[in-house]
Amino acid sequence: MNNANRIATAFAKPHPALVCFVTAGDGDTAANLDALVDGGADVIELGMPFTDPMADGPAIQAANIRALKAGTTTADVLMIANEFRDRHPQVPLVLMGYANPMVRRGAEWFAQEAAGAGVDGVICVDIPPEEDSALGPALREQGIAPIRLATPTTDDFRLPTVVEGSEGFLYYVSVAGITGKQSAAQDSIDAAVKRLKAATDLPVAVGFGVRTPEQAGAIAKVADGVVVGSALVDLVAEHGADAPAHLRDLTARLAQAVHSRS
Repeated sequence: MNNANRIATAFAKPHPALVCFVTAGDGDTAANLDALVDGGADVIELGMPFTDPMADGPAIQAANIRALKAGTTTADVLMIANEFRDRHPQVPLVLMGYANPMVRRGAEWFAQEAAGAGVDGVICVDIPPEEDSALGPALREQGIAPIRLATPTTDDFRLPTVVEGSEGFLYYVSVAGITGKQSAAQDSIDAAVKRLKAATDLPVAVGFGVRTPEQAGAIAKVADGVVVGSALVDLVAEHGADAPAHLRDLTARLAQAVHSRS
């Protein structure tokens, strides 16, 4: 299955997609990723560690520090992705991170290497859609979806710019702030998803501040996907080598909530 189709297939299932995030190089990443798949995650987000993860809260910042202290490089991230693809041919894999590691050797180099590793999509937090030329064309040429972020401050004037050129799914950041620290009111999520779905045919996945199966299930009633990150990263920090069992358990409970939204 080619890169573009894996994400589309995940969101074409008869239930919303559960999107799960962990940081590359934080603990036994291969075992952690396998645990997410075993638990029922539909899409995997793999964080690329960076020294200044400005959109991330304490949990993912700490994971970045642990990964960098362990010596994790961009080459390591790509190797983890490549080995994941060998083990899980059908599961979509999205790299999430910041511009510096993605473009420092050239956008074309990164896109080609990511495609060769079986990556399906890329979320670059700090390249705005107005600067799409910095990375977007290189990704599209390799069949990799540039996945854009919309936030509570994305107004009706800017939304078309965010949507244009976005592929895979639209990631709605449900709080105006960093990951993991606060949760949006469900009413505000309902209204935002309705507005976004009126502006695009892409699936809309909601993340930031989603920690429990109850929250995930409520969001799944209106969204096409639910993204969980910090709650999973916290388990890696707490349990270390024993994290996979805990990741599998929480992912299974999240998946049950998201997949049974009705």
